[in-house]
Amino acid sequence: MAYEVKIIDPDRSSELRRKALATNCYSSKADINGICVELFTPNKKYAEMWTDNFYHMSDRVRAHARIFCMTDPETDLHVEYDYVNSVAFLFNFDYYGWVKSIALGLAGNILEEQGIFAVHGAALDMDGIGVTLIAPSKTGKTTQSWGLLRKDNTYLITDDWYFVEFGSGRPTATGSEKNCYIDADIGDVWEEYRPLVSSVEFDNKGRGIGNVRWVAGEGSVIDRTSMRFVLLLKRDASDPSIIRKMGTGEALEYLSSNDFCNPHQLVRDPRRVKMRTEFFRRYLSHCTVLMVNTTCPAEETQRRIREALDSF
Repeated sequence: MAYEVKIIDPDRSSELRRKALATNCYSSKADINGICVELFTPNKKYAEMWTDNFYHMSDRVRAHARIFCMTDPETDLHVEYDYVNSVAFLFNFDYYGWVKSIALGLAGNILEEQGIFAVHGAALDMDGIGVTLIAPSKTGKTTQSWGLLRKDNTYLITDDWYFVEFGSGRPTATGSEKNCYIDADIGDVWEEYRPLVSSVEFDNKGRGIGNVRWVAGEGSVIDRTSMRFVLLLKRDASDPSIIRKMGTGEALEYLSSNDFCNPHQLVRDPRRVKMRTEFFRRYLSHCTVLMVNTTCPAEETQRRIREALDSF
């Protein structure tokens, strides 16, 4: 993880909260799968991106979790997390992407206790069939998920993070964000997204909030799907295979060895790790799992993925 998470007690939390609220802050509440997460930040740009990024929660709803963005030149980049009260203090963060990921992590920690689990991955509905891409960083998850979105009768659930519930049928995946935090180069890979990129204001990391509906149509984003295919991605030049089917045990081992492909888990104690392991075991067992090796050019990998999905 790029930042350290320190678990603190409520006394330390109260001290930091008083310090944070002593300065002028923008505040906004987000609805993340029914969990109200409130942001406090002196950074106007973060507040604006938050509002564009998430669905708004009514100000009448009491926050279930809170984030305070703080600047302290005498300390380093880190998070202090009051686990009991679901409050996170972010010190010296200069990247909105981590702010929003911590918000999603806070909501995920609360929902896990209700049997609803977070997945750090992209999810799409392809003509009524759920497809998710889960991968370590820099293996092409965003590129390939946005590539699949170009296919007819395909709808975006999320390109980054979703929540899963089990019922009587296939697992249900529900999106968590109103708009996507996109890379500036997505239009270089898929030309269809160049008009979207031209309308986005990008931050110091080359990312910004984009509304895919502007280029894919108003109905191109839906809130949920029934998951059928799990695509796990890797980039391994020593492996000649491009796509192959995986069993539940092998797929779970891959996810476990890569920290469930989620660097924003705020709590990693044995109890939580066990819960997440059992969740993924059940989730994978309900789906067809494919390993995709993204060593080919993006267009070739995209073609192979589409052929594989069509063959089942």
